[in-house]
Amino acid sequence: MAIKIEMPKLSDTMEEGVIAKWNVNEGDSVSAGDIIAEVETDKATMDVEVFDAGTILKIVPGEGDAVPLGGLIAIVGEVGEDISSLLDNDSSSAPTNSSPVAEDDKVTKAEEAMAAPTAVVAPSQGDGRIKASPLAKKIAADKGVDLNSISGSGPEGRIVKKDVETAQSATSSTLTRPGAPAPMASSTAKSFSSLASQEVKVSQMRKVIAKRLSESKFTNPHFYETIDIDMKAAIEARTQLKDKLDIKISFNDIVVKASAVALSRHQAINSSWMGDSIIEHGDVHIAIAVAIDEGLMTPVLRHVDQKGLVQISSETRELAGLARDRKLAPEQMEGSTFTISNLGMFGIEEFTAIINPPNACILAVGAIRDVPVVENGAVVPGKRMKVTLSSDHRIVDGAKAAEFLNTLRSLIENPLSMLL
Repeated sequence: MAIKIEMPKLSDTMEEGVIAKWNVNEGDSVSAGDIIAEVETDKATMDVEVFDAGTILKIVPGEGDAVPLGGLIAIVGEVGEDISSLLDNDSSSAPTNSSPVAEDDKVTKAEEAMAAPTAVVAPSQGDGRIKASPLAKKIAADKGVDLNSISGSGPEGRIVKKDVETAQSATSSTLTRPGAPAPMASSTAKSFSSLASQEVKVSQMRKVIAKRLSESKFTNPHFYETIDIDMKAAIEARTQLKDKLDIKISFNDIVVKASAVALSRHQAINSSWMGDSIIEHGDVHIAIAVAIDEGLMTPVLRHVDQKGLVQISSETRELAGLARDRKLAPEQMEGSTFTISNLGMFGIEEFTAIINPPNACILAVGAIRDVPVVENGAVVPGKRMKVTLSSDHRIVDGAKAAEFLNTLRSLIENPLSMLL
């Protein structure tokens, strides 16, 4: 019997997945374990494999379409099988942005109404009509793209959504490249702009980031405390490790280690709000914010209080690399008890960060600054770094946050104390 392939749950917070790429076409034979598609989740792009051998009888969503968990994405079976009952009985298979890879060429009355504004006269393709999905026609009309100039990538040359978007992108590039004819200027200030406006599709990751951080900001009562840290001793320690032992660590590694030690001494900061209770975590698992083009990823370093600087440095580089390549496994992004966000490498001296649920706190780390400081009554050059702790006031009080920050400062200003 034919088997339905449904959208799997690929992360703990995943509610839907976007088909990033199909590796198969209808009619292809597959074996158990074959990767048939790549799915973009809120955290990474993951592979979807089949567990049964057979033939791809139906592909439901197209590339770029979002499908809810459990929604039908494909059907595998024997050639010639009747799969109409599987399609008719599945109410969750419709993608959020419907532009199927393969569909019957018939257009329903509702689809015709949606596509009516296009008023496109199709080039002759056997039936006298253009072979394009209703959504592709609507987008083409909205964007002013001539469907007659597009080659379709869908079944039997059908034009789908991505074909229109690709054509529009190519047109925009032609209009804005050096030497190309300039668009007609209007009488408004628009004529001074050299950049074309564009509509950027919101990625699955960005949607989830927006949702979760909005919930955090407006649900968790944030408060902020900032402290200025003397970095002279940390700089000297880092230099000695590099010059004498050929050990390369970053200032972020030092902050991570110091935070882990401080968290083990101030368990209230290493906590989560559970509604009727507060969990004070015994383990210290620190999430490190890593910026990528699509947004922000937070790989997790586990049991950081039990690890040395060299191991922390090695694991951080590995996880950050996987994050930038979108290759993190779900378990590498789960279970954090505290988060650190460092923008010092971008020259940001001070900022506040939004708490990463279900953590009680997040530490925002700024750049090391050259500033004049007073030592023994004399003004001398100094190296300072500001860090700001964002705390959930339901869990952490101001005094507890201040105690944690003072411990953190003491550890960073006296690096050897982290070894005790």
